[in-house]
Formats: sequence, structure tokens, C-alpha cells
Amino acid sequence: MPPVRRPRLAVWKFASCDGCQLSVLDLEDELLALADRIEIANFREASSAVVDGPYDLSLVEGSVTTAEDAKRIREVRAQSRVLVTIGACATSGGIQALRNFADVEEYRRAVYARPEYIETLATSSGIAEHVPVDLELRGCPISKAQLLETVSAFLGQRAPNLPNESVCIECKRRGNVCVVVAHGTPCLGPVTQAGCGAICPAFHRGCYGCFGPQGSPNIPSFLAHARDLGLSAPEIQRVFRTFNANAPAFRAASESAAAEPEAR
Repeated sequence: MPPVRRPRLAVWKFASCDGCQLSVLDLEDELLALADRIEIANFREASSAVVDGPYDLSLVEGSVTTAEDAKRIREVRAQSRVLVTIGACATSGGIQALRNFADVEEYRRAVYARPEYIETLATSSGIAEHVPVDLELRGCPISKAQLLETVSAFLGQRAPNLPNESVCIECKRRGNVCVVVAHGTPCLGPVTQAGCGAICPAFHRGCYGCFGPQGSPNIPSFLAHARDLGLSAPEIQRVFRTFNANAPAFRAASESAAAEPEAR
């Protein structure tokens, strides 16, 4: 009897810092445990050996920032049975999506001696704006535990058990003192999806929103409370324009703050 073919896994990079791919490699022992159940067929960060597709599961890191990216992600989608985006760049455009609020041509002229050689799109966008996506894993970088749960769920043919509550819930579970209540520190925890384990509040810093907006963020309430803390409109705008600046809820919040008249 011929051996049963293991599902093929591919990991793809677009515009990104490689941090989420390093999270895959950082699984180490867990990857070895999965090795007899899944074939890592295409993962350039780990090996130059490549097995041709199609692939059963593709993990995609990075945003679409060039016309070549837009073309290549359609090719990846065509040869992937299941496509999962990993990290803030792939799910919302990442830090590079700050270009979406500015004049890219002006940047290109200011930074490059020969700007005519630079080919880029005016925006940086998440993968789901270009092709259908089966699942998004948030974070900058992603949670190793969530990644392992996703791969295990795929192999078990079930839906992954991923959080959708806010970072505030993680703070309560961890026993953190609320940095907003105790210190008046601005914190995106109430509107950010859980997944990091509330690392920043555990060290008395406000949440930076690495995992993007949670399922139903109460943005108006957050904005009102931020004003009560004394944050100006530009300060509120900067709070939202970080890792997930282009996520719809965070983008709308920053644009709302930018449209407000300066009160102070």
C-alpha cells in the first residue's frame, strides 16, 4: 500500500519584517511533533528546498505594496486550498500602511536619489483586500499558541479556538492592575483583541493595539474616555496609527480624531 500523502504546508512572505515567520520557526519542538503529520513543502525562511504546489495550507505574512505583490498573491491563492494570513501586515497592512494617510510620491522624492526606479502602490493593504482569506491570525508578531492551535485545528478538520474578547479580559485573568484606572495611562486594551497575554499592561504600560480591533470595539466610548484623560486630538490619532492603523475600526477612530477641532 502506498504511503498516505501528508498535507502540504507553504509559508509566504510579502512586505513585512519577517517577525511572524520567525514565530513559526520559534515553535521548534512543536514543529518537530507535527513533522510526521504535515509536510513543510515551501518555507524559504527555513529551507531552500521547495516542493511544488498545490498546497493544502498556506500561511501568508506581509502586506501588498507593489503591483507585483498583487499579482503574486493571486497566484498563491490559486494554489492554496486553505489560506491563513498571519500578523498585522497581512491582516491590515501593517506599519507600512501609514503611507495610506500620506503622499507616497512626496516620500519617494524625499528618500530616494533616483525615485523613478522605485515601483510601489499608493497604499499598503492586507491580503483580504485582494483575495479570499480563510482565517486571519492577528498580532505583531502573532501568538505562537494561536498559530499552533490553527495548524492543529487544520489537521483535525475542526474550527480553531481563538479569542475574540479584549485585552482587558486578559488583564483580569493575569491579575494586572488597570493602568488607566491606577495611573491614567492611555491604553488600547478595551478595544484591542486578546492574544498577547496583556504583556504591556503587565509592565505598567498601555496596550499598543498589536492584535488590532476586537470583534465589537466600542470606539466612541474609548474616544470619550481618552478625552477625559486629557489626550488631544493629535495624540488620540497617534494612539491608533501604529501596527494596525489601516484596520477599519482603528482607521475610522484616527480619522474621527483628526477631524475634531483642537480643544486645547
